[in-house]
Amino acid sequence: MQSFNEIWKKAVVKMGEYLSGVSLNLWIKNLTPIEINKDSAILYIADSFQRDIIVSRYSDTIKNALSEVLGFDIELIIYSEEDKPSNIVFKEPQKEENSLIPEKLMPATKTDVEYTFDNFIVGNSNRFAHAAAVAVASNPATAYNPLFIYGGSGLGKTHLLYSIQNTIRNSFPHFKLIYIKGDEFTNELVAAIKTATTMEFRNKYRNADLLLIDDVQFIGGRESTQEEFFHTFNALYEAKKQIVLVSDRPPKEIQLLDDRLRTRFEWGLIADIQTPDYELRIAILQKKAELMKITLPPDVVQYIANRLKNNIRQLEGALKKTLAYYLLTGTPPSIAIAQSAIKDVLNENEPIPVTIDRVITEVGRYFNINPENIKGKKRTSDITNARQICMYIIREITQMSLPAIGEEFSNRDHSTVHHSINKVEEKINNNISFKSAINDLIANIKGK
Repeated sequence: MQSFNEIWKKAVVKMGEYLSGVSLNLWIKNLTPIEINKDSAILYIADSFQRDIIVSRYSDTIKNALSEVLGFDIELIIYSEEDKPSNIVFKEPQKEENSLIPEKLMPATKTDVEYTFDNFIVGNSNRFAHAAAVAVASNPATAYNPLFIYGGSGLGKTHLLYSIQNTIRNSFPHFKLIYIKGDEFTNELVAAIKTATTMEFRNKYRNADLLLIDDVQFIGGRESTQEEFFHTFNALYEAKKQIVLVSDRPPKEIQLLDDRLRTRFEWGLIADIQTPDYELRIAILQKKAELMKITLPPDVVQYIANRLKNNIRQLEGALKKTLAYYLLTGTPPSIAIAQSAIKDVLNENEPIPVTIDRVITEVGRYFNINPENIKGKKRTSDITNARQICMYIIREITQMSLPAIGEEFSNRDHSTVHHSINKVEEKINNNISFKSAINDLIANIKGK
């Protein structure tokens, strides 16, 4: 029988297919496997701050990896030094020498390498952004610097970002490449400050040959992050290193973004991706179906393309559902199956519990707070503020009753929910910046 240590090592390898080397080194490899039983896997990390980040950002990834190794679903329990049970012995993981893998030596993950310019389907809505990305990948820091790509969720922005990375990795193997998301940049900075390693943090980013930042809008409103990124941007730009930024909106619409950063984001080329037109949706469905080795009748392709108009990710989801029906039942793709598939992938048809979880997760990520703390009974000012905002947004999106909302937050009564919503509404009416932040959160939640 395998020990938990052996199982954990295999699970970490699985996670390496989906997480960057930075995430693995900074968060996952600091976890110590303690024990496993038929219901739960117990892990330990000394620092409660790190534990909260891991729980909020990586718990699903960890559970999925463990389940894949074990062959059955399992719950996850992560203890820190503050809350560890006295009857279990915890030890810090042994650090391997030079365990932090330089970004330029990190292998491409399975997910990354699937995205290339060759399999990016070009149409009127994305032609300009595609051409700009190809130009940057062919001549980094020469064509357009920075390149700023923006557009709604699921339109192919990240595909272009990975395509740039993969092309440059192949053409310039000596380049040091760094890909990171805006909120992860913030988390790394916070961890560096906490562990007094800010110099290493700065050296890592300011010595990059190519810096790709996804979801850069999330640095808005975070003073320390913006200050650090301002100096990083200047260092790279002056050294003629390529910077590529991706956002869900143009620089001028990123709320609470410093003017000096907004100006720099606009120095190079700004390229937008619009929602795909009918012809592009047809082409995407046909190409994706070909890659999935599934034959779709023309009427099914047209039916899906006519009903999913705003999001390429939803087109892919409908195809995968259609393929799943075929594999499970042997029923050839038809409009009836496509109808069911579309219903499954549309956000507006998701059950309310999914929406509630999304609200709490998104607000927790925005304020760097563990979602479990938001739902729990802690009453520190930052947690209370996040909890009140969650209640307000849930009410706005779902129109749930106040008692029902209260049940989602440790059975708080309706008067508490009413008070929380009123507090948020009062702040919205008196603070333009706060109002903008709430609108951004709602837009992000609806766009998932």
